[in-house]
Amino acid sequence: METVLIKALQLVLALSILVIVHEFGHFIFARIFKVRVEKFYLFFNPWFSLFKFKPKKSDTEYGIGWLPLGGYVKIAGMIDESMDKDQMSQPAKSYEFRAKGAFPRLMIMIGGVLFNFILAMVIYAAIAYHWGETYLPLKNAKAGMEFSQVAQQAGFKDGDIILAVDGVPMELLNVQTIGEAKNVTVLRNGSELTLEMPVDFMQKIIASNTMFASEIFPLVIKEVTPKSSAEKAGLIANDSVVAVNNIPTLSQPKVSQQLALNKGKEIELSFYRNGELMQLPVMVNEDGMTGVRIKNVSEMFNLVTKKYSFFEAIPAGISKGIDRLVGYVSSLKYIFTKEGAQSLGGFVAIGNIFPSVWNWYDFWNLLAFLSIMLGFMNILPIPALDGGHVLFLLYEIIARRKPSEKFMEYAQITGMVILFGLVIFANGNDLFKLFFK
Repeated sequence: METVLIKALQLVLALSILVIVHEFGHFIFARIFKVRVEKFYLFFNPWFSLFKFKPKKSDTEYGIGWLPLGGYVKIAGMIDESMDKDQMSQPAKSYEFRAKGAFPRLMIMIGGVLFNFILAMVIYAAIAYHWGETYLPLKNAKAGMEFSQVAQQAGFKDGDIILAVDGVPMELLNVQTIGEAKNVTVLRNGSELTLEMPVDFMQKIIASNTMFASEIFPLVIKEVTPKSSAEKAGLIANDSVVAVNNIPTLSQPKVSQQLALNKGKEIELSFYRNGELMQLPVMVNEDGMTGVRIKNVSEMFNLVTKKYSFFEAIPAGISKGIDRLVGYVSSLKYIFTKEGAQSLGGFVAIGNIFPSVWNWYDFWNLLAFLSIMLGFMNILPIPALDGGHVLFLLYEIIARRKPSEKFMEYAQITGMVILFGLVIFANGNDLFKLFFK
C-alpha cells in the first residue's frame, strides 16, 4: 500500500507541474499580446471546483478542478473546451483572441508546447549541474547482461556483453536502436559474436511488455556480520555468490529472491573465492537474511562520471532534451502496430514508471521526459489539441481567410471525442492488464 501511495503522489505532483507549466505558456503569451485570460485551472472543473479565487483588479479566475485529466486556460474570444457559444455570438472585442492577428494567435497557441520543451531542457540542465552523469558503459559491465525471453529467442544469452550495433560501438543500452538493428555484436565467453536480428524484433519487444535486458550486478560480499550465520558458515569478504541450492543466481535480485523462498531453512550456497568455485551450507533467518553486507555497483565496476559547470550544463541539458525528443518521435511509429496499440497505457502505466521509493533524481528525470511527451502530443494536428488550432491558423495564413466559427465548433467537438476515446482506450488497457494478465 505504501508503494502505491508513493507512486501516486509522484504521479499527481508530476502532472500538476506539467499542467501548470503548459497552461502558463498559453497564459503568458496571451498577456504579452493583451488578450484576456478568464480562467486558469489545474485539472478540469465540470459542475464545481475544489478551489478558486479571483484577485482584485484581475480578469482571471484561478482554481483547481476535481477531474485530474489535465488543465486549461479559458482565453476570451476563442473556441476551446468551454464551447462558450454566447461569447462567440457577440461582436469581437479588442481584448479577445479572435480580434488579434494570425501571428499573436499562433504564439499563444504554441506557448504551452514551447514551455513544456523549455521545462524539460531546464530540468536536464539542472540535473547535469547538480548530479552530473554517472553511468556504467556496456563494455565495463564485466558480468554481462540478463536478457528477457524475447531477447534470448533472438540469440542473446545471459552474460553477453553488448559491444556494437550494426558495427557502431554502443556506450549505453538503447532498446530502440537494438530493436531496429540488423545485427548486434556481443562478447560471449571471451569471444566476439555477431547476432542477426529478426526483422520484427522491435514489435516483439513491445509485445512482451518486459524489460529487454539489465546489467548483471553479482552479489559480492563486502563484510560479514560477526556471529551471523554467514560467519558461522565460513563466508568471507569478496566471496561472489553464483547459486542457491544449485539454482543459478547471477544477479543480486536473484539471490534475494531465493533467500526469501528459503526463510528459516539451511541452503547450499555456491560462490567463487579467488577464482575457485566453492559450496557451503548457510542458515537463512526468518527475514530472509544471512548476515552479510554486499558491495555496491561502484565498488565492483568502473563507472564513468562526468561533472558539468553551470555554463556547461546548459548546452548539455538542451542536447539531452533534443535527443529525448528525437528518440520519442521516432518510437511513435510503433503505436500504429498491433503490439504498440496494446502497449498503450493510461494513468496506471504512467504511475508505474515512477520508483517505489522517493528518489528526486529519478523523479526529475521522468518529469523532464513526460514534459517532452506532453509537448509533442499537444502539437499533433488534432482538433482540440494545440496542434489542431495551429493547423487552422496555418490554413488561415496560407488561404488568407479564417475557417468559419461553425466549422471550428464541430472540429473542436470531433477532437474532444477523439481525445476522450484515446483516454478511455489507454486506461482500458491498464485495467485489462491489471485484472486479466
